[in-house]
Amino acid sequence: MEPILTFGAISVTALEIVAAIALVLLSILLTLFISRGSRQVLQSHLHNMNRQQSELQGRLSQLAEDAAQRENKLRQSLDQRLDNVSERVGKSIVETQERSAANLKQLHERLALIDRAQKNIETLSGEVSGLQSLLSNKQARGAFGEKQMQDLISEFLPPNSYSFQATLSNKKRVDALIHMPGEQGDVAIDSKFPLESWRRLMECENSPEEIQARRDFARDVQVHIKDIAGKYLIFGETHDVAMMFLPSEAVYAELHTHFPQVIEGSFKQKVMIVSPTTFMATLHTMRAVMKDAAMREQAHIIQKEVGLMAKDVSLLDQRVGKLQQHFTQSTEDMRQIRISTEKITKRADKIDALEDNIETAEPTNITDFRKSGS
Repeated sequence: MEPILTFGAISVTALEIVAAIALVLLSILLTLFISRGSRQVLQSHLHNMNRQQSELQGRLSQLAEDAAQRENKLRQSLDQRLDNVSERVGKSIVETQERSAANLKQLHERLALIDRAQKNIETLSGEVSGLQSLLSNKQARGAFGEKQMQDLISEFLPPNSYSFQATLSNKKRVDALIHMPGEQGDVAIDSKFPLESWRRLMECENSPEEIQARRDFARDVQVHIKDIAGKYLIFGETHDVAMMFLPSEAVYAELHTHFPQVIEGSFKQKVMIVSPTTFMATLHTMRAVMKDAAMREQAHIIQKEVGLMAKDVSLLDQRVGKLQQHFTQSTEDMRQIRISTEKITKRADKIDALEDNIETAEPTNITDFRKSGS
């Protein structure tokens, strides 16, 4: 076919134009058809979307309400927990402060006790230093033991039963002399303190030098025992037994524990070793002996007083008998007085009954009574 239109190198025939028009119409028809179906689908989709949006809004609002409620509950729970925590923390702080205050108070009290103890320790240290300096001097040590012995004797015995620094017939001076009753003789007591040898013994304990230290200690004690026996045991003047006073319980215990041969030797030489504790018991015994002797010396006076007391008891018995007779007579008199009182009481009762009868009687009866009475 011949071209109807020519556009440059392109030529268009009528069939092509018809075909193009048909295609355009077909596309328009298809477009219209498609647009109608799409509008319905679109409307359906929009309706579904609106419905879903409404549901979504409802769910979102429900979620928002649930979230608000949960948030409110969470806030309340957190507030309550914070209040509880705050309360517990406050109580804990108060209790901690109270405990801290109590601990500080106890700490101050303990520090005060420690201060006092420290002062006591310092005072005791000074006293110990003074005692050590005192014991380091042999003369001062002897005076210390002698003073301790004199204090014990003065405390337990009467003043007239002892003498200090007494001179015996052999011109020897003894630390103390206790005057025993009768012909028993006076007991001589001398204070000894072998401190140097005892210290060496303590320092050499569990060492090779311990054996020699023991020998030196035993020798020093035996020398003191022999010295006391030779000076203060005088026949007819002093007692058969003298005493050696050890002012240390530790030295005394050491002797009796590890040196029995020294103790036996002192017994053989009639010298009794005493410590402050055993010396107190010995003084108690001496005081009992003195008291018993004094009672025996006063026995005749007691017998005389008992005889006079017996006479007084006899006189008292006689006077009690006389008093009993007076009581018996007084009892009889009281019985007679009661009999008279009962008679008087009976007569008074009769008079009272007569007066009652007179007051209650009729006049005729009263006239008859008067007539009969006249």
